[in-house]
Amino acid sequence: MNIQTREQSYHYGVMRRAIELIDEGGEALTLAELAAAMDMSPAHFQRLFSAWVGVSPKRYQQYLRLGHAKTLLQEHFTTLEAAHAVGLSGSGRLHDLFLRWEAMSPGEYARKGAGLRILWGWFDSPFGLVLVMGTEKGICGMGFAAETGAEPTMADMRSRWPDADFVEDPMALRAMVEAIFDQRGEAALHMIGAPLQIKVWEALLRIPSGQVTTYSEIAHAIGAPRAVRAVGTAVGRNPVSWLIPCHRALRKSGALGGYHWGLPVKRAMLAYEAARDEGQQDGAA
Repeated sequence: MNIQTREQSYHYGVMRRAIELIDEGGEALTLAELAAAMDMSPAHFQRLFSAWVGVSPKRYQQYLRLGHAKTLLQEHFTTLEAAHAVGLSGSGRLHDLFLRWEAMSPGEYARKGAGLRILWGWFDSPFGLVLVMGTEKGICGMGFAAETGAEPTMADMRSRWPDADFVEDPMALRAMVEAIFDQRGEAALHMIGAPLQIKVWEALLRIPSGQVTTYSEIAHAIGAPRAVRAVGTAVGRNPVSWLIPCHRALRKSGALGGYHWGLPVKRAMLAYEAARDEGQQDGAA
């Protein structure tokens, strides 16, 4: 992993501590107070913050507030049914990263990975340590270990395809992983899931960066309006977090809902995207 991404991973550790402070009632903390709580000078903390997310700590605090989810629903809500049907190759963009994907057949999925060779490796990311898995066709799994721990993350991902042949080979995955987190170039996905799950993940890919939708909207978009609970389960079982943006799915009430890899990671992802999108808009103005 390149130096920039290693630094981002370190910065996420700092941000995670800041998130905990804010969650504990520190939304109104000043820059000096936040920095002192983490044994840093205000200038050093400000530099780390800006390097990670590109906005001031005060602005980021606004993004991290629990009420921000409701604001997203009010101001950045995506109605998936109205999305232009341009196909996955057109809708699966994450900033300047181009995604192409291929899904396994239901029969292949039913075999639980039997006969499938899955490469894996650990990498640094803007959201802490991430386990990345892939086949010869592309990335099939990403699990974030900052909240859950490395061993449970590995066990979780391997349990999805228990009969596959798992081979540690980070070098084979490195180029795609760097493209993912640098958000430049192209990444291929090899999706392994049941038919309903594939439909839900396809719908998630249509949600633009910086915007959100609800579980009920996803259910309507895939033609199963009564299957909200099943949709929520499929969102939670998304094997390629961040690339397939399950963090952009919220409850209708505006609550964040759950997140398989920990709510602090979900909140950090939403805040990171919102701040980056704001920064890009300011730069283009």
